[in-house]
Amino acid sequence: MWKIGLTGGIGSGKSTVADIFSSLGITIIDADLIAHQLTQPGNASFNEIKKLFGENFIDSNGELNRKKIAETIFSNPSKKTDLENILHPRIKQCMLQEIEQAKYNHYIVLVIPLLLESNFIDLVDRIIVVDADDDIRIQRIQQRDHRSEEQINDIINSQLDRNKRLQRADDILYNNGELGVLRDAVSRLHRQYLEMSS
Repeated sequence: MWKIGLTGGIGSGKSTVADIFSSLGITIIDADLIAHQLTQPGNASFNEIKKLFGENFIDSNGELNRKKIAETIFSNPSKKTDLENILHPRIKQCMLQEIEQAKYNHYIVLVIPLLLESNFIDLVDRIIVVDADDDIRIQRIQQRDHRSEEQINDIINSQLDRNKRLQRADDILYNNGELGVLRDAVSRLHRQYLEMSS
């Protein structure tokens, strides 16, 4: 079974690409979704993160204030590293379990935003990078997250340089324009992966 890693900078359209693969019947394993599950109240990860950041980072519902944490880690690299040290080994363990359950597929897609910045690279056989121009990405993030341009630039600057990311790609999906164009490009890759994995 082929394991395809799907990554890209914030606002590039990874979720849209994953949804298209899913609509083609492909199993998707999403690192962000796993992280969200691991950080629910009562979970060991939640307790460690609460200890790391303090009570001020818990919202009125008793859950992590994710936006506040995000703002902190993008301006504080050591806190970001501490958070990753809590979450990444557990996310990886969960992903390995899901990969094992999906082993009878021709190929699966692992959505890992920090694939190239972290120790997840050994999970995948091939890398898709979703790419879009910075101004388009900024516009998308503003519409989705209502963040300031300064905050968005902090996030972009904390991620791997765009050109370095593209150099590591086996396949690149450009997502500057129409959804139909992106859908056609994903369908072409889908056919290619089915051929390669059969």
